Amino acid sequence: MSATVLVVEDEPQIQELVAVNLEHAGHRVLRAASAEAADAAIRAELPDVVVLDWMLPGESGVAFARRLRGDPRTRDLPILMLTARAMEQDKVAGLEAGADDYLTKPFSPKELNARIKAVLRRRSPQLSDEAVEVKGLRLDPAARRVVAGDRRLELSPSEFRLLHFFMTHPGRIYTRAQLLDHVWGDHVFIEERTVDVHIRRLRKALEPSGHDRLIDTVRGAGYGLRAD
Repeated sequence: MSATVLVVEDEPQIQELVAVNLEHAGHRVLRAASAEAADAAIRAELPDVVVLDWMLPGESGVAFARRLRGDPRTRDLPILMLTARAMEQDKVAGLEAGADDYLTKPFSPKELNARIKAVLRRRSPQLSDEAVEVKGLRLDPAARRVVAGDRRLELSPSEFRLLHFFMTHPGRIYTRAQLLDHVWGDHVFIEERTVDVHIRRLRKALEPSGHDRLIDTVRGAGYGLRAD
């Protein structure tokens, strides 16, 4: 499981330690030394997860976490708080501010990576390498393979990512803009109507097994995967 991780840490040595270890684990790392710099990084590109220090110059990490949770664009962004504040009330405050997990310094790089993986599995299951199955349709991200029974279905990379997202988020309708953000990334400039083209291609790819009927369209709202 690799992801784009934004590390928000004002101490250069700790920032470097976290970034290097995450890069060795296969992640792509963005860096910021303040909430203001993190804001700019997120405006440019929405990361998959934020590793956030509490004690930052200017706005604190806790205040920044609350702000991220209050913004529709970043409401579901996974946040792991990494801080020297180890008191129980501090952990409670961090979690109540919106952090998904809380790790204290000094920390084990292996534990940090394990915590990031766990947060991503909960918040962003489409980033996992674990196979997923819905109604006899099985998608294996590690093998880049989609099968229905003993039939292998051929999908382009874009349709594969789209199907993976749908299969890990069944029963919910997403707008074109949301699908562009989640599947292609909000830093990629693609016309919203392009989503319609990929939906048509995905349905066509699923037709041989009859699973095209799982792709749900709600006029004026968007697309999703039927959960029933």
